Amino acid sequence: MRESENISELLALKPDFIGFIFYNQSKRFVADFPQIEIPSSIKKVGVFVNETIEEIVEKATQFELDFVQLHGNETADYCEELSTKNIKIIKAFSVDENFDFSATKPFEKHVPLFLFDTKGKNYGGSGIKFNWELLQNYAGKTPFLLSGGINKNDSEEIKKFKHPGFLGIDINSGFELEPALKNISEIKEFKSSL
Repeated sequence: MRESENISELLALKPDFIGFIFYNQSKRFVADFPQIEIPSSIKKVGVFVNETIEEIVEKATQFELDFVQLHGNETADYCEELSTKNIKIIKAFSVDENFDFSATKPFEKHVPLFLFDTKGKNYGGSGIKFNWELLQNYAGKTPFLLSGGINKNDSEEIKKFKHPGFLGIDINSGFELEPALKNISEIKEFKSSL
């Protein structure tokens, strides 16, 4: 998100997290961080893709990010080094029929939260869902967010989805009027349907 008015409207709905994309090849790239006060009860997440540790630390400090979400090919060693800088990590994994969930294991020690997204050509933002049944193959201890093409018609499926590690959902393009501009009325309706 990047428009102050749009952010204010979203904050009124009291989400758990609010995301800001610092990947300059994304249509949702935040060049200038919005000058708006975000309550401490709502966690600020900065999304990065294959960025240097120095750059992430600088942005996390400058914008007082609560989490950084890594959406690229970052390794477990990279996450370990980043975690020593007192930074909390959400590591995204791109899931398709061939995904091996044991690949998450080396990250568990340094990453408090995973995000499972749809595998696509680009890093996230495909607007396409993957087969959520695949997540029954995930037996790790780290809780996860479900992502990938979630829209207002998915509330019944989300309510049916059961997994001991399932912590919540990550919504994005399915609730946009245009890139980085959220459809607040749809989010409100969706939230009340869960």
